[in-house]
Amino acid sequence: MAQILALLHTQADGTLPKAALEIVTAAVELKNQLDGTLKVGIIGTDAAVAANTVAGCGAAAFLAVADEAVATPRYATDAAAAAALIQASGAEIVLAPGTSRFMRCIPGAAARAGAQADTHIVSLKADGGKVEAQRWFYRQRILGTFTRQASPWVLVVDGGVYAPFEGAGTAAAETVAVTFGAEDLRTTVTGVIRPSADAQTIRPEAQLLFVAGAGWTKKQKDGQTHVAEAGTLIQDFLAGSGASLGTSKSIVDLQSEGQEALTFITHMNQVGQTGSTPRHPKGLSTCCHGEEPHVVGWRFINERRAVNLDANCGWAQGKADVLYVADAFEVMEKVNALLKA
Repeated sequence: MAQILALLHTQADGTLPKAALEIVTAAVELKNQLDGTLKVGIIGTDAAVAANTVAGCGAAAFLAVADEAVATPRYATDAAAAAALIQASGAEIVLAPGTSRFMRCIPGAAARAGAQADTHIVSLKADGGKVEAQRWFYRQRILGTFTRQASPWVLVVDGGVYAPFEGAGTAAAETVAVTFGAEDLRTTVTGVIRPSADAQTIRPEAQLLFVAGAGWTKKQKDGQTHVAEAGTLIQDFLAGSGASLGTSKSIVDLQSEGQEALTFITHMNQVGQTGSTPRHPKGLSTCCHGEEPHVVGWRFINERRAVNLDANCGWAQGKADVLYVADAFEVMEKVNALLKA
C-alpha cells in the first residue's frame, strides 16, 4: 500500500496558497488510484490552523513544523523542515507545490531525506500500481512520461494543473520537532519590498492574459512610432481589466538593441518557447504575429483571441479561436473607453 505525503507550506498570513490546495487534490486522486494512504505535512507557524483548511481530504495524519524559525522563507530552515516531514511521514511518494519557496529548498530537502526529486510536473497517474509523471522537455515541445524506482520520490507539481481542494474541517496536527542550528539561522529577513498593485503586471490568478507583441513599437500607418502612446494604452487596459501582462521575445530584445521600447515590460513577462507557459482561462494577443515559438507558451490558455492587421499572420492559421483584423491602437483605445464607462 503506497504511502503518500502532501507537503505544503503556509503564506505570510498563515493560510495555504492556492498551489498548496491544488497539491492536496492531486494527492487525494493519486491515493485513490493506488488505494494507498495519505498524510499531509505543513510548514509554517500557523500550520496546525492551516491543516483545518484541508481536514476533509481523508488524510491518515497531519504533521506540522510550526517553529518560529520557519515563519519566513529561508533555504536552510525550509530544507531541514521539509526533510524532517518526509522522514517522519514514511512516505514513498511526496507531492509538493511548485512555489518559489519550495522550488528553492526541495532539492536540498530531498538530498537530506535520501530521496530523488523531479520538478515542473504537469500530470500524475497510477498505472498498474506504479506512479507515472509527465513534464515538458526541449523548451516545452516534448511531453515526456517517466517513472522512478526511488523511494521516497519527491514530485514538485506546477500550479494550475489541478483544481484547488475544498473540504475544511477540524484536523489534529502532530508537531514534528526539528532542531535548527546556528548555521541554519544566519540568514534573516529584515523587510519586504513589494511593488505597488499597479506596478505588478504578472498576475497568475488573473482571468485574462494580455500579450503585447513587438508591433506596438513599430512604425504605424502614419509612418511614425508611438511607443509612449502604446505604453499608456496597455497600462490603462491592465489597470482597468486586472489582466496579467505577457509579451514575446522580440519586444524584450528591443531594449538590449538600443531601440525605444516599453520599459515596463521585462523578460519576466515573456511567454513562449523561451519564456513562461501561463494557464489563464482567456488570452488576448495584440500586435504579435503568432509565430510558433511564441504560441507554444499558450498551450494551456482555454480561449485565445488576437488583434493583428495581417490577415495571414500565424494566429490566422488555426492558432487563435478568434482573430480581429484591426489596428490594435484603435481597438484598445475603444476597449479602455468602455472599461472606464
